[in-house]
Amino acid sequence: MPATQERATKSPVDDSLFAPLNNKSAEHDAIVRPSVGYWKDAWQRLLKNKLAVSGLIIIVFLTIMAIIGPMLTPYTYSEQTLSNQNAGPSAEHWFGTDNLGRDMFTRTWYGARISLFIGFAAALIEFVIGVLYGGISGYKGGRVDNILMRIVDVLYGLPYLLVVILLMVIMGPGLFTIIVALTLTGWIGMARIVRGQVLQLKTNEYVLASKVLGASTSRIIRKHLLPNTMGPVIVSMTLTVPGAIFAEAFLSFLGLGVSAPVASWGSMANDALGVLNTGYWWRLFFPAFFISLTMLAFNVFGDGLRDALDPKMRR
Repeated sequence: MPATQERATKSPVDDSLFAPLNNKSAEHDAIVRPSVGYWKDAWQRLLKNKLAVSGLIIIVFLTIMAIIGPMLTPYTYSEQTLSNQNAGPSAEHWFGTDNLGRDMFTRTWYGARISLFIGFAAALIEFVIGVLYGGISGYKGGRVDNILMRIVDVLYGLPYLLVVILLMVIMGPGLFTIIVALTLTGWIGMARIVRGQVLQLKTNEYVLASKVLGASTSRIIRKHLLPNTMGPVIVSMTLTVPGAIFAEAFLSFLGLGVSAPVASWGSMANDALGVLNTGYWWRLFFPAFFISLTMLAFNVFGDGLRDALDPKMRR
C-alpha cells in the first residue's frame, strides 16, 4: 500500500471542518464602518480640530459684522463731529472717535468691508488665473511648459512695491488699483502648485484612459485633473486671503491705499500714528487688533484645512 493511502487511512478527515457558515460568523466579517467620501471625511476631521473651527467661527463673525456693523450705529464712516474729537469709548461711541469726531466703531467695520473684500477678491482672481495657467502648463509639458514657466520666472523677479507704485501713478489710487496690484503677480504661487499637482496626476491610468477614448484636453483638465488638485488649491486660497489683507493694510498705511474719507484698517492705523503718544490708545488698538485677529483666524483655519484635506492623515 502506498504511503499516501496509508496516511489517509490513519487520519480520517473531520466533517466538522466543513460545517456551513452560520449567520453569527458572517456578522464578524461585515463592514461596520460606513463608507465615507473624501470631502465628508475631511469635513469631519476639520470639525475635530477645535483651533481650526475657532478660526472659522471668527471669520464668519467678522464677515457678518462687516456687512451689518456699520448699520448698528446712526453714524456714517465719513460723518464728522468736530466738537467730539478723540472721545474715548463710551455708550454713545463704542470704539471712541478720531481726530475729526468720526465714529470709530462704524469706521472699523466699514474698513472690514474694504479689507475682506480685497482679500476675497484677490484670492478668487488668483485662483482663476493660477489654476488655468498652471493646469495648462503642467498638462501640456514640453516646450509649452518651458515658455509659460519662464514667463512666471520673469514676473516673479519684479519688485512688488515698485509694481504697486507704478500702477498707482498710471491708474491712480483706489480699490480697483489695489486689487490689480495684488493679483498682477500674486497668482504665480497658485500656478506653481497646480502645475506640480497636474504633473503628478496626468500619468495616472484614468487620465490615459480618457486620452484613449478621445477626450479633449479641456475636458481632461476640467473633469479629471483640476478636481483632484482642489485640496492644495483650497488651502492655498485660505492662506492667500490674510496675505492680501495684510498687503492692503500695508499699502494703506504707506498712503498708497484707498483715498480718504474711505476707511480701511491700514489707513486708520496710519491716522493713529500721530496721536499715539497722546493717550488716544483706541485709535490704533481697534484697527490693529482686527488686522491681527483676521490674519490669525485665516492662518489657523488654513492649517486645520490642510491637515483635514491631507489623504495621508485619513484614518
